[in-house]
Amino acid sequence: MASWLREHLARRPAWMNALLAFSVFMAVVYVPWDFLCKPVSYDVEVWLGVALHGWAAKATEPLHWALYAAGAYGLWRMRPWMWPWASLYSAQVALGMLVWSVHVRGGAFGWLGGLVAALPFAALSAALWRAREDFGRRPRRLRERYGEWALVTGASAGIGGELARALAAEGLSLVLVARREERLRALATELEREHGVATRVVAADLGAPGGAEQLADAVSGLEIALLVNNAGFGYAGRFDRQETRRLCEMVQLNCVTPVVLTSRLLPAMRERGRGAVIFTGSVSGRQPLPLHALYSATKAFDLFLGEALWAELRGSGVDVLVLEPGSTETEFQQVAREVPHSGADAREVAQAALDALGRQPSVIPGWFDWLRANAAQRLGPRSVVALLAKRVMEAQTPPEMR
Repeated sequence: MASWLREHLARRPAWMNALLAFSVFMAVVYVPWDFLCKPVSYDVEVWLGVALHGWAAKATEPLHWALYAAGAYGLWRMRPWMWPWASLYSAQVALGMLVWSVHVRGGAFGWLGGLVAALPFAALSAALWRAREDFGRRPRRLRERYGEWALVTGASAGIGGELARALAAEGLSLVLVARREERLRALATELEREHGVATRVVAADLGAPGGAEQLADAVSGLEIALLVNNAGFGYAGRFDRQETRRLCEMVQLNCVTPVVLTSRLLPAMRERGRGAVIFTGSVSGRQPLPLHALYSATKAFDLFLGEALWAELRGSGVDVLVLEPGSTETEFQQVAREVPHSGADAREVAQAALDALGRQPSVIPGWFDWLRANAAQRLGPRSVVALLAKRVMEAQTPPEMR
């Protein structure tokens, strides 16, 4: 834990770590106390040097909380959108200090006191303005970080295909794996032409017993630097109306195959001291999901396995990430026999995974899916969450399977 904290603090200068600590304190301790505990008659909020009292102050405190919470998150993750708004917010605090002092004290002493009070915030604003490169700095290309070859399962379409394209753009050569060889070869030709990378195509049924072992044997001569456990499928419907054979295939593909491939390829990554593993999970793995009961269970398996490996492998040079998309515009809905509904763009989901790799144990692309998953998981009783999820899934499940 201490080494993990030191690693994160080393990503920014000491003054920025102090600003991070202040933002966390304000978002977690002070503003909630101010909003929930301080009597309305004593409440004061200041914006641009103008003081608001009583209920007017209470009404603006959620905005203050949102600003400090966004600042804490943005500083912790060093998000590019922190520039320039953090500098501008600090600048308006400096202006507010000056206006407040001139308004309250007046005269020369008001101006002098205001300038003295504003100076530290003006300096902070200037420092944040100059830190643009720190917030926008991109890590080294994935090929430089991990090695030459990536293996992507389920690469013939959807998120797997977009991950393969994004990895090729990072300079990695690709082992493309799926059942549909014709699609894989078309993708391989595209990647070789557009990115100049090497490719290998392996047509395999990873949902069949022994399929993952055969794939691991087939790539034993390559140094796989990045493993993407993406292959998987869903199956919508009431559990007692689903085919036992298909349920078992789902467990094989969604759970057993990632275990086998990761177990076979991870030791070499650890020995080399670099590498990465991505598990494609789902927001469904965050909660029980009636009418997708086994699918959500398999994705909970992937989530727990991936996050546990992330912790195990800290400091080894091997990064692990669980990608947890919500509904996405892929073939998933058709294969799962769902009622068609809208979803996120697969290319954006894939890019979110690569942006998060090496930074955090898991990522939920899209703020709405993130909010929905975390609110359900952290705030709602599990019984209520399951019942609400059933109502949502009924609309996405054909009537004959409900």
